[in-house]
Amino acid sequence: MEGIPARARVYVACAALGALLCLLPLPAPRTPWWALALLAALYAGCEQIARRRFAGTFYPVLLAGAFLLPPPAAALVAIPGALLSRGEPVRRIWRAAQLALAVWAAARVHGALGGRDAVAASDSPYALLPAGAAVLAFCLALTLLDGGILALAERVPVRRAWRGLFLRSLAPVAVHGLAGLMMAVLWRSPYGPVAALFVLLPMGVSWWVFAQYHRERAAHRATIRALVQAVDIKDGYTRGHSERVGQASMMIARELGMDAERVELLRFAGILHDVGKLGVPTRLLRKDGPLTPEERRVIELHPEYGHEMVRGISFLGEARAAVLHHHERLDGSGYPYGLVGGQIPEPARVVAVADAFDAMTSTRSYRRARPVDAALAELRRCAGTQFDPRMVTALARVIGRSGWCPEVTAGEGRVPPPGAPAADRPGARR
Repeated sequence: MEGIPARARVYVACAALGALLCLLPLPAPRTPWWALALLAALYAGCEQIARRRFAGTFYPVLLAGAFLLPPPAAALVAIPGALLSRGEPVRRIWRAAQLALAVWAAARVHGALGGRDAVAASDSPYALLPAGAAVLAFCLALTLLDGGILALAERVPVRRAWRGLFLRSLAPVAVHGLAGLMMAVLWRSPYGPVAALFVLLPMGVSWWVFAQYHRERAAHRATIRALVQAVDIKDGYTRGHSERVGQASMMIARELGMDAERVELLRFAGILHDVGKLGVPTRLLRKDGPLTPEERRVIELHPEYGHEMVRGISFLGEARAAVLHHHERLDGSGYPYGLVGGQIPEPARVVAVADAFDAMTSTRSYRRARPVDAALAELRRCAGTQFDPRMVTALARVIGRSGWCPEVTAGEGRVPPPGAPAADRPGARR
């Protein structure tokens, strides 16, 4: 719990208390305890398989519980599986409370619309409406709770914490809801619970396909990490720089109101912006003293080298343009192509500001870091000629609100003699 802010812990405690209140009416004579125990055990088993082999949470069993059981009993189905999952205790408690509240809300809506009677009668067409409303309630409850924890634990601005969460989760939860409804109808049929289990087979296949997609993305991320580590080893003066540029790029993107997918792409762009340095001779990156015009031209090829290296990573999308154009300037004096103003892709303009900011605020072997305020002042001075004013304003605003706490790196190389180029100052072309 050490890494979780106090206000987030209070939020988790309130959610857990709310979940307990939902369970209070449980000692009721009509509670189908055998069905509750079977569904809880089934969900716990599916959750263990999903966590180890696939990705995410297996919702069909939870929603089947919402369609079959009274709200308190349905809420209890989620708790054993969530508490037995891996992770820190506070995170397991949070997941158990979140799922219990969401399932309780779904069961309440489903019962209020007469859904359990339609399921018991196997009246499939009429069972769809209350089931759909229950899925919406389930998804809405998860969204509200997720947005709250994002705002409190990760300090995402309140007005953006919930943006897009509901729409992104609705489609997969709706598919799980349909599977849950099929389970519930078969459960109430003459064939009983055994027939309901067969619904999980096609869901397992689709889950496996989804997991393969995520494994592929994880492999791409591992490749990106290896490339960045190679750059850090080769250019020791800028060790850790790529990670911090990724962080600053993500902060700017969020402040500009970009959706979560673009924010992630901007983070990748910031991390990979200097990967082309792998194609630059090490002696030039570590040279003591000013670069000759010929040597500078070689170093200025690194954006093109980087673009060639990442062009085959399809999921990077527009992040590849940021790798190629992050040294362009609004006035057209940048490189490699001398693009002007709006010709420069937006991701490249974001990364350019993040790159210059971190370069100025990081300690290098030949100079100390500038204060954050001084670096922001320099960015404002160069806004409109070198940098996009929107990006500069966004960075200044988010840092003014949240601060900037990067890892300070000290280059582990030779100390250049007096007169070595301050290559990381705005306006420098290294």
